[in-house]
Amino acid sequence: MGIVNVTPDSFSDGGRLHDAQAAIAHALKLREQGADILDVGGESTRPGAMAVSAKEEIQRVLPVIEALVREDCLVSVDTSKTDVMRAALSAGAAMVNDVSALQAPGALERVAASDAAVCLMHMQGDPRTMQQAPCYADVVNEVKQFLRSRVQACETAGIARERLMVDPGFGFGKTLQHNLALLKHLDHLAELGLPVVAGLSRKSMLGALTGRPVDEREFAGVAAHLVAVAHGARLVRVHDVAAMRDALAIWNAVEEQQDGT
Repeated sequence: MGIVNVTPDSFSDGGRLHDAQAAIAHALKLREQGADILDVGGESTRPGAMAVSAKEEIQRVLPVIEALVREDCLVSVDTSKTDVMRAALSAGAAMVNDVSALQAPGALERVAASDAAVCLMHMQGDPRTMQQAPCYADVVNEVKQFLRSRVQACETAGIARERLMVDPGFGFGKTLQHNLALLKHLDHLAELGLPVVAGLSRKSMLGALTGRPVDEREFAGVAAHLVAVAHGARLVRVHDVAAMRDALAIWNAVEEQQDGT
């Protein structure tokens, strides 16, 4: 999954793709590099980020989604707002990637009325406050039980299980140790029986571990996502698509190799 941030304030590339044409060109480049899904977002969810209105978010993402759909791209919309989901799905988005796991009023019903896939993510708190004092008794179990409850809510609302995937929400209301515990025990989330999505690209935990600034975390991101795949992730959400695609090509070749041949 290739990241397309149409925002002025995302933590890694804020403002660079704020212009729709630049975002479209970047997204098409990511597809050429091997992205299967293009995840288009119009509101930053970095720690401390301020909310934007649904109207502004729609104005940011809709021209990009419409253009990418015309290019036969598989598009995901990264949003927690029901009105944005409605507009994006009407424009042809095939997936909703929601950091609040469809908890907004009307979100379950809106997605249920479509045939879109859904990524349900865990977040403690909200982007403005989530990193102030994250606290868990057992982060892996608490994240797992939250995601289980949201899966059940989706199924009750009429969203087929086959349309769902889950994301532990690395960096969303978690300390470095919380993130490492989730990464090490990602297989526990895979026990839910749904595809697990990992999104660690350029995040602060990589900077804490390597000392690298945000624009020098490509190698760390590849390594972290390979660990995630080894522990059960089936989708990875990344900025650096070409590097990740190459790494996964090697990984898959080894995994598919038959012993003794």
